Amino acid sequence: MQAELTTKQQRFLDYLQRQIDRSGKAPSLRQAASDLGVSHAAVAQAVKVLEEKGHVRREGRYSRTLHLLNRANEAAAVQRWREVPIIGRVTAGLPMYAQQEWDGGLVLDAGLFPGRDLFALRIRGASMQGAGILDQDLVICEPRQYAHNGEIVVALIEGEEATVKRFFRRRNHIELRPENPAFEPTRYGFEQVLVQGKVVGVQRRLTDMPLTDKS
Repeated sequence: MQAELTTKQQRFLDYLQRQIDRSGKAPSLRQAASDLGVSHAAVAQAVKVLEEKGHVRREGRYSRTLHLLNRANEAAAVQRWREVPIIGRVTAGLPMYAQQEWDGGLVLDAGLFPGRDLFALRIRGASMQGAGILDQDLVICEPRQYAHNGEIVVALIEGEEATVKRFFRRRNHIELRPENPAFEPTRYGFEQVLVQGKVVGVQRRLTDMPLTDKS
């Protein structure tokens, strides 16, 4: 719960808010001291008080990254934006965040998508429309090399082609199942399928970009 601020503390918080609105990030202690005409120690003390009263949060004990908090104790929305790469072609043997072929980036709210090293793929075709994933959508994915039955995953087939399907591990094969009755499930040997990530969200048709998924 946020505690009440003195007039001086509120003025300092208002200053932080203006700087964040302008640049998307909090000023350094040195910049704040220069802007306000006070000592570095005075700014550090002001930040400490705001933190104790529940109005700001530092990422770590010694981190310079500062977040303003709302009444729900969440970082202000303007500070939550993050950019994840849109992968143009999935390459076997490379972590998703190290893929060399990028087709731009997708800006996400980190409050909704907090995972590390997220990436996005553009869908081609209608094979997953029953799951609400349509042609030209961008799927947001969390890097994974394993999957549980029923999860929607990015799978690399025989080291060549990436597809987004629902995953099922059977006794002697892997089944990749579409979400459209017009398409048949496909079966592969265990050695033919490499799980690359789990789909955690969908961004609807933002721009015309190269396609990465097969139907």
